[in-house]
Amino acid sequence: MIRLSKPYITEGCINSVVNVLRSGNLVQGENVRSLEDRIKTYLNVEYAVVVSSGTAALHLALLALGIGQGDEVIVPAFTFPATANVVECVGAKTVLVDISLDDFCIDVSLIEKAITSRTKAILPVHEFGQAAQIDAIMEIARRYNLKVVEDAACALGTEFRNQKVGLFGDIGCFSLHPRKAITSGEGGIIVTNNADMAYSLTVLRNHGIENRDGKIDFVKAGYNYRMTDFQAALCLPQLDIIEDMIVERIKQANAYDAALSSITNLKVPNAFPERRMVYQTYHVLLDGKIDRDMVIGQLKEKGIETNYGANALNTLSFYSDKYGLNRDDCPNAVFANRQGLALPMGMHLQESDLEEVCTVLKGLLA
Repeated sequence: MIRLSKPYITEGCINSVVNVLRSGNLVQGENVRSLEDRIKTYLNVEYAVVVSSGTAALHLALLALGIGQGDEVIVPAFTFPATANVVECVGAKTVLVDISLDDFCIDVSLIEKAITSRTKAILPVHEFGQAAQIDAIMEIARRYNLKVVEDAACALGTEFRNQKVGLFGDIGCFSLHPRKAITSGEGGIIVTNNADMAYSLTVLRNHGIENRDGKIDFVKAGYNYRMTDFQAALCLPQLDIIEDMIVERIKQANAYDAALSSITNLKVPNAFPERRMVYQTYHVLLDGKIDRDMVIGQLKEKGIETNYGANALNTLSFYSDKYGLNRDDCPNAVFANRQGLALPMGMHLQESDLEEVCTVLKGLLA
């Protein structure tokens, strides 16, 4: 089976984890601090806080910004449900905005229509490792005095106009799930240049604990969102080669582009001169007359693992039932969910694997 994705775990990663296991110091410790320092350097940001998952990162970001009951948060309608779930978890209202099929990110032309007197934040997603139009989003946020939390779960290393995403808004959140470029198994990263935000995040992730004069005090009702030290140890060696892995993903995407661009009933991802995409997912869009699920099944029979890209949140039971949404509310999200196809991508692939994927897919779509 040519797998859709596979984490790139080297012997160095394994040895690093084993060293921590043998030390007996398993909880948040020196490897977590080292990972935070390394992330700060890589992203050129003042503060980095690593946590137990990307979802935990988003949850803490909203809490640190004081978003809660009665507030509204604008969320793209095409994303993994965690993006919106955290809004619900803090007691706020999720306001879905449709996406653009050009980049599968929030359609900035629709954002202002969704803003009300209760809107407190925009939560854009850099979907599949492609940068959203973050400059336009930030301009709208400034105009309406809104906070911005960047969901960069798929986008560690993605750039918009030579600046890495996650640094434009008030807070940026990344995931270290195994499907991402680098992984700690489960894990997340929160970054900010705001010292007060960083303080709140570090307190909230650790039960609300603050150290005062050598003694601990519980100053907030916090959470246990800490990352273990062996998770950080797994991730650190991968960070040494993250740029090499991004270059390889771009190379694979270029190979796909060259082989698939001529297919009339398939659309490859767009490339934008002002954006560097890290291709966490190589996501193509099939013609509306094609049964995408049948194609996934046929590819699996040929030994190729593929999947759909992301969810149309307005079609999920929780959001459609709670907010009375239907498929017509966000048609682009629905189309991308129904016709999107994620192809194999990652360091585990050989050139021959890519060639086989393209040959089989072209044969099925002919």
